[in-house]
Amino acid sequence: MTKTKILLVDDHAIVRAGLRLLLESQSDLAVVGEAASGREAIRAVKELRPDLVLMDVAMPDLNGLEATRRIKAEHAKVQVLALTMHENEQYFFQMLHAGAAGYVVKGAPPEELIGAIRSVTRGEAYLSPPLTRRLLDEYLDRVKEGQPAVDPLTDREREILRLIAEGLTSKEIAAKLAISPYTVERHRANAMAKLNLHNRAELIRYAIRKGLIDLEA
Repeated sequence: MTKTKILLVDDHAIVRAGLRLLLESQSDLAVVGEAASGREAIRAVKELRPDLVLMDVAMPDLNGLEATRRIKAEHAKVQVLALTMHENEQYFFQMLHAGAAGYVVKGAPPEELIGAIRSVTRGEAYLSPPLTRRLLDEYLDRVKEGQPAVDPLTDREREILRLIAEGLTSKEIAAKLAISPYTVERHRANAMAKLNLHNRAELIRYAIRKGLIDLEA
């Protein structure tokens, strides 16, 4: 079995030790290294080539937000999953824009963290339930205030954006919907232009706010 190689990044040694014990109890996960700061994380990614970085957000000597930006800029295929004490949605959106694929709060049960790692490794997005609830409440408040519940997309455009946000490629979407990859790209471009979205991070943020993807699946 090919194991998912994980780099642990947290400025507290006791947290890293606990995470290592938890993750290495799983047959499909392997901790290949540790880092105590964002700068150490950047160096470790270059040396160890992990599949996933479990990244704390608030750290000295370069925080997790900036470290994630730099790691994703140089190693696009490396997935970053934020693990932090902060439940404020502002931190989540900042990490998402930096390139993180998911966000787990440190109060989460162990099985949630393991599930989040596996989801992100599959190319899916993940958001802890407390933040999911908060975003849903915000969405419902906007609806109650009379703001449009959906953006002016066609059903097909919305469907394609949902599948992209779930991590599918244009080729995979084309096969799933029985259309050509060119048609997928055309719908994607039209939808992103309508919504003024410029990259996958913005697309995922839109999908979360509109409830197009199930982050707890």
